[in-house]
Amino acid sequence: MGRGSRADHDFDDLLSDWGGNIMAFDTLIRNGTVMDGTGRLRYDADVGITGGKIEAIGRLEDAEAARTIDASGLIVAPGFIDMHSHSDTSMLDDPGGESKAHQGVTTEVTGNCAQSPFPARPGRPTPMIGDPASNVEADWTDLDGWANRLETQGISLNIVPQVGQAALQMATGAVEDRPATEDEMREMKRLAVESMEQGAFSLSTGLSLSPSGYMSTDEVVALCEAVAHFEGVFYVTHARVGAGRHLSSIEEAIEIGQRAGVPVQFSHMAIIDRRVYGQGPEMLALLETAREEGLDITYDVYPYTAAGAGLNQTIPIWAQAGTVDEYMARLRDPDIRSRIREEVAAGIGGLSPLWDTWVLASASEANRDLVGRSVEEIAAIREVEPAEAVLQLAEEERGRNPTVVHNRTESDVRYFLSHPLAMIGSDGNAISPSGVHSQKQLHPRFYGTYPRILGRYVREQSLMSLETAVNKMTGMPAERLRLKDRGQVKEGYVADLAIFAPATVIDHSTFEKPHQLSEGVTHVLVNGESVVLDGKHTQARPGRVLRRGA
Repeated sequence: MGRGSRADHDFDDLLSDWGGNIMAFDTLIRNGTVMDGTGRLRYDADVGITGGKIEAIGRLEDAEAARTIDASGLIVAPGFIDMHSHSDTSMLDDPGGESKAHQGVTTEVTGNCAQSPFPARPGRPTPMIGDPASNVEADWTDLDGWANRLETQGISLNIVPQVGQAALQMATGAVEDRPATEDEMREMKRLAVESMEQGAFSLSTGLSLSPSGYMSTDEVVALCEAVAHFEGVFYVTHARVGAGRHLSSIEEAIEIGQRAGVPVQFSHMAIIDRRVYGQGPEMLALLETAREEGLDITYDVYPYTAAGAGLNQTIPIWAQAGTVDEYMARLRDPDIRSRIREEVAAGIGGLSPLWDTWVLASASEANRDLVGRSVEEIAAIREVEPAEAVLQLAEEERGRNPTVVHNRTESDVRYFLSHPLAMIGSDGNAISPSGVHSQKQLHPRFYGTYPRILGRYVREQSLMSLETAVNKMTGMPAERLRLKDRGQVKEGYVADLAIFAPATVIDHSTFEKPHQLSEGVTHVLVNGESVVLDGKHTQARPGRVLRRGA
């Protein structure tokens, strides 16, 4: 569509609608091609912004502005909403969030995989605090306190908070491999309700992780039922994935949503069991049937054939129950250690791990020389079996062993990306290439997810249209989150915008050299303020912690 046509306006009438007055804006984006985030076809238009909101879209040649951005040859899109991130505390270390800002991301959805920094209780750990590289010390107990800390310090991007089930477990002491007591469940429900009252958008689980995985389906349903009456709340799950669980994990998520009466967001859809590569259609048929039966269920996915996971996912979760000290004590007990090692060698679910595909992403100073090496290589260096090397690393790093795992096929990734129920989530954090996390050999999804889709899968491979890709990054997650005035380029909406060059946008981050910013996103506005201007981060901090229903 060319300049002069638009679905809900007649451009020829716009100036007369304004009474012939010369309009004045804080920011005027001229000569761009608008892709509004709904999936509709692009069109040429100028965009006028005042007070952090989009005031006008159309032919604005006669308008005046305090500043002007020339978007000739560029796409003007809603800022990308990362539906699955773990940036709950990373912007306390790296407030600019450069790795995401340079991708065009304006909003990070946090609290995924059962992990959120709230609620917290004195003397008890939270899932998000304790990274040796981080300088963050928690001085909050609830969502309000955490949000105040972020906004007082200042952050460049918006955050959408979710409350994590593991945080609820840790705050109440329900971290053993057993059913929660009545008192623990009552307190977890109370804390979940408190988080929703303070604006959390959803409840998340991480059911293949400790301690989240100790909860039964019935217990998760009970937690969801406690918050189901809040408008817009949904259930998001890192499900009980693993060998042989590619269908049952989805079936459980559907059951929880149906029984609790809440919509479902299935996290980082993938096939990680090499015996069932290619069975994506059977998996997504479950979602399609559930939707036909009335359940609102969608999923997110990222565009890589590798995952990011803790090495503890190769260790049975029964061994990780309780405190870290109790976990370490089991590893020191010869009989228990032998049993754990046998299960690690056999593989969780009976699928023996390919140890050359598990690559250490981060470690303490004592093991820094092992970063970037596979478990197979580390085992050879230490002259032990891979399962023993895993236990040694767990001991030495006290259970914190981030890895990159090469465990997927490109054909499955393409299928999951292109399905109509898919939206995009990076599963990575907003960090800085020179910040406290810069020595880690992280997954490139931290830096490249969105430009990789726009460049590799749209421009180079034509897997989907650009309009469809932008919708999966903007309008779809905004609809899931029920954001009232974000996720579209629309008059009256907040000016969270990503302006990019469709001919050149691309990712540069690699598994070997991950800390490389993406290219082609020339301007990023958050709440109307430039965070990226002419390809450079401005260090402005206009980000906010958004609240459900606000």
